[in-house]
Amino acid sequence: MKQEKRHLIQLVAAVATNANIKGFLTGTIWRGKSKSVCVPGLNCYSCPGALGACPIGSLQNALSGNRQGLPYYTIGILVLFGVLFGRLICGFLCLFGFVQDLLYKIKTPKIKIPERADRILRYLKYVVLLVFVIALPFLIRDDFGLGDPWFCKYLCPAGTLEAGIPLVIGNPALRSMVGFLFSWKMLLLVIFMVSSIFIYRPFCKYVCPLGAFYGLFNRISFYRLNVDRKKCIDCKKCEAVCPMNVKVLKDINSCECIRCGACGQACPVQAIQKRIGK
Repeated sequence: MKQEKRHLIQLVAAVATNANIKGFLTGTIWRGKSKSVCVPGLNCYSCPGALGACPIGSLQNALSGNRQGLPYYTIGILVLFGVLFGRLICGFLCLFGFVQDLLYKIKTPKIKIPERADRILRYLKYVVLLVFVIALPFLIRDDFGLGDPWFCKYLCPAGTLEAGIPLVIGNPALRSMVGFLFSWKMLLLVIFMVSSIFIYRPFCKYVCPLGAFYGLFNRISFYRLNVDRKKCIDCKKCEAVCPMNVKVLKDINSCECIRCGACGQACPVQAIQKRIGK
């Protein structure tokens, strides 16, 4: 797939999931019935334009004691998205991924992380998923038995971009409440956005817990990629253009693949195919 077409899909998805224009004008959060439904990508619940809930935020909210019992719906919808699409969602339906894609298009010298360091850093997102999304909200509670959404509150740059900044701009009452936490989140956002100019999707590669979860399903999801070895001429052009540094010929359905289509576009013999189902 041509990258221009993918970016158009990303844009449509971003607008569709954040279509409450009135919220951006008034600095208020949409609280309609659609907020009970999780969208596939990382999309902050508190974004003034958001029409749905973020699956990571919903999972933390349930684990922190704000709801009774196991979060069957949230876990179920995450598994459903993962089984159907894997990290295709990261490549096509995530707003913050789209922002990083656009920043990387800025013409500057790019930084290539050494392979060993890159491999080690990629495990960090699984640590974030297990510790900040699951363990801390579940284990650390206040006197009322409630926990904090640790990832959303302390780490998520998407929430700062989509919710924190628009709410502070659109709601003067919030400006006087800005303190250290907002400054910390702004610092993280700046770090990720600046690094995205030089490194392809650093947040997706190294930190995003949603990408970590969906990646677990890449090898078994209904949507997968396949290398036709009868056609393949081992030119490795697919690996040379892969922005996620996937070893395409060895493991095209790696947990790191976001299904962007760059490998298929680069293949001179059309050996890379999309596959639905078995």
